[in-house]
Amino acid sequence: MIDYRKKTITKGQQQLRCGYTTGTCAAAAAKAAAVALLTGEIYRDVAICLPGGENILLETETLEHQKNCVKCGVIKDAGDDPDITNGLMICAAVEKNTSGEICIDGGEGVGRVTQPGLDQPVGAAAINSVPRKMIQEAVESVCRQYHYTEGLMVTISIPKGRETAEKTLNPMLGIVGGLSVLGTTGIVEPMSEKALIDTIAVDIRRHRAQGEDILVMAPGNYGLDYLKAACDIHSEQVIKISNFVGDSIDLAVCEGASGIVLAGHIGKLIKVAGGIMNTHSHQADARMEILTAYAAVAGADGETLRLVMKAVTTDAGMEILQRCGLLSETMQLILGKIQAHVQKRAGSRVETGIIIFSNVYGLLGQTENVPTMLAELAGKT
Repeated sequence: MIDYRKKTITKGQQQLRCGYTTGTCAAAAAKAAAVALLTGEIYRDVAICLPGGENILLETETLEHQKNCVKCGVIKDAGDDPDITNGLMICAAVEKNTSGEICIDGGEGVGRVTQPGLDQPVGAAAINSVPRKMIQEAVESVCRQYHYTEGLMVTISIPKGRETAEKTLNPMLGIVGGLSVLGTTGIVEPMSEKALIDTIAVDIRRHRAQGEDILVMAPGNYGLDYLKAACDIHSEQVIKISNFVGDSIDLAVCEGASGIVLAGHIGKLIKVAGGIMNTHSHQADARMEILTAYAAVAGADGETLRLVMKAVTTDAGMEILQRCGLLSETMQLILGKIQAHVQKRAGSRVETGIIIFSNVYGLLGQTENVPTMLAELAGKT
């Protein structure tokens, strides 16, 4: 029996502790409640089978115990991941009925899907497919063990889920009233890149389900703020991709997008001009090297190049180029190279447009097709 709370993974120079997903907690709570309902016995520890086949043991709490309904809970332990759901109680109420089936729904603090393109259909509780399967299989195993053939209603709830959800992406994704019950492996890996990429994938599918063929992407809040101020494009129209430029392009292509507009601060997107598709500083930071190289192509002399190379930020480097009249040409060269790398990643069937800007200098450049692409997007939203 594996205890993933004692398992660690290496991130940089740290050993970080793993935890459990909300889906794993919900499955354990549902199994404990089903056992108590069908046998009258209360088990503190419950074994759950993860999607990968491993069996783990979770500690549960019995919250309510009535003749036809038992409610149990598991306190979410996210390990060393900065998960906003860490410490929340994930509950499952299991009630007998005569349907002959195991039905799963969401209650207090579990969100409802209001927009197409997400893991669950519109109107359903935001309990994703893998957690649903885990809950279903956990309760089915109890029914088989105790030869129960009538129906059961399983209601997952998360006290404090509604207010916690306001601090997540759920409102933007069209999930209202609470949190999502998530998890693909059942285990939370600290600061998991996969979890972030999965969130981006959900947002891309949502935009595609709304009929958006052209997707607008920005690494972070700088891009969102610029697009709103300069292009009248609101944050709900933009897919926030963090540092995952390459993965986001791949996901957009897989979902059948016909065009991608990538907008970002030069300090982030300049890395893409060097072919860097994960722009996190831990992966690569060649901003000044790339800026210096393109300044050289634009005609900067040796002393200027030395000054640019020594600059601490791209804005400081651009100030040097501005003084010698080379900023515009350098930015156009960088813009072209960013688009070349993005286009190569996207493939020939997807049109790509690029916008680069600075908080100091404003718009530094955009590809010629951007106005047309944004106009087409505006016509469909």
